[in-house]
Amino acid sequence: MHQQGIGLQTFVANNHAYPSFIGPTNSDNPGWWINQISSGSFGITKPATNLIAEGVWVCPSAPSHLAFPYEKDVFSCYGYNVWGSLSQNRPSYTYDFTNALGLSGHLVSGTPIPGHWGFAPVEETEVAVPADMMAIGDSLLGGIRFDRLNMFTPTRTGLAMARPQGRVNVLFCDGHVESPSLHYVFDDTNDTALVRWNRDHRPHRESL
Repeated sequence: MHQQGIGLQTFVANNHAYPSFIGPTNSDNPGWWINQISSGSFGITKPATNLIAEGVWVCPSAPSHLAFPYEKDVFSCYGYNVWGSLSQNRPSYTYDFTNALGLSGHLVSGTPIPGHWGFAPVEETEVAVPADMMAIGDSLLGGIRFDRLNMFTPTRTGLAMARPQGRVNVLFCDGHVESPSLHYVFDDTNDTALVRWNRDHRPHRESL
């Protein structure tokens, strides 16, 4: 994760913006956020199709594949803070794709249909307090998003409890890494916990 932090900082320095969740194919930084960091920071001009299973994107303690019935899908060890504190306990069609609180970016390609999304990046100046905003975290469910889930979801799968001593590793926008408790990251509704999800450094309780 420290190496990922170096890659993230290099990307921001070169682009004055953060990787978007998925860049449009006709943009300077197309593809998923992992591809953007790999090509824009690590010099991998043609990232492999299974990039999430290689190099700095692999955590030795994470599963290699998802559980049944998705066992053929590779487990992503790390996720990106896409939606901020936006509650993940409601249907996706209720999300405000045009004003996500995290680092997803600004929707530019019309209706947000899976596989057809495209986001312009969040500018460096849009992140109010980089040292207090989470960018990348341990993926608890195997996806490439780091979401503020209610704890029932990851604990039901057993994946969250596999993390050391009930903690989760998190990389912040300024490049430093912390290991806060699962409760603090996903359950705590104090302002100090909520602002860490959002680029404007506000708790946004209306999104819970």
